Amino acid sequence: MITKSSNRPLPRQAALIVNAHSRKGEALFAEAKEKLEEAGIDLLAAHAVKNPALMEETVGKAIADGAPMVIVGGGDGSMSSTVDQFVGKDCVFAVLPLGTANSFARTLGLPLDLDGAIAAIANGRRRRVDLGMIDQDYFVNAASLGLSPMIGRTVPHKLKRYLGRIGYLLWAIKCSVGFRAFRLIIDDGQQERRLWSTEVRILNGPFHGGVELSDHADVDSGEIVVQAVVGRSKPRLAWDWYAKFVKLRDRDAHTQEWHGKAFTITTRPRQRISIDGEVLAKTPVVARIAAGAVDVAVPANP
Repeated sequence: MITKSSNRPLPRQAALIVNAHSRKGEALFAEAKEKLEEAGIDLLAAHAVKNPALMEETVGKAIADGAPMVIVGGGDGSMSSTVDQFVGKDCVFAVLPLGTANSFARTLGLPLDLDGAIAAIANGRRRRVDLGMIDQDYFVNAASLGLSPMIGRTVPHKLKRYLGRIGYLLWAIKCSVGFRAFRLIIDDGQQERRLWSTEVRILNGPFHGGVELSDHADVDSGEIVVQAVVGRSKPRLAWDWYAKFVKLRDRDAHTQEWHGKAFTITTRPRQRISIDGEVLAKTPVVARIAAGAVDVAVPANP
């Protein structure tokens, strides 16, 4: 694997933009602002955005105004909705993990506590990383189809906000009652594969829902990983999540993986697709890698 990084230091000036609707965002905005300034970061702008729909616009304006680094506070959905603004720009994407699962932060090796994340931004280094794409939509970490989008589309916000990953688990049990397996057709341009599946994960990094799902996905591999839970059994899907959560030796017994630059993914019936936790697309789609798309801030010694 070729590690992509930059010799340039991280900027000392930045804009701070926090999703105040995220699990911890509203409570930690003022504290984050104060601690970033104490750590020597000159904040050119600081915004607590209460309407998540305005996150992308706010980040885009900060980049257009010339901020050399934009610090985005929120969960994986906030990262995914704003990362498009960084593509093709000379601006560092810095992450404050304030969400429920914080999968992208885990992939980058960032501390999940506020002090640790700020230390990485203030004293860390640049790293050039890949992004995944669903059609023309960039994502930071993972997209999925099957049970996960059903959970993401219907989970009550208060359940997610106050119970975190346990809330997701409880809602997953409820959603699984009416869920059915689907036919998956995956085509890499050379070979078409057809199989039954209960869940498909499209991975730019190893984590999804805060759980490490793949030993082969990484943000600087130059490839996208498609992982399918095979068969029609819902208990098998539940076991797969459990086995990967507790890292059993045979945790990959019920999944198949494919690696490559791009895949056309079709299902019967059509399935909604969750992109970094937000339901934003529907099959058929093309999933591909955007290699070395953005600079991110990571710890100096991950």
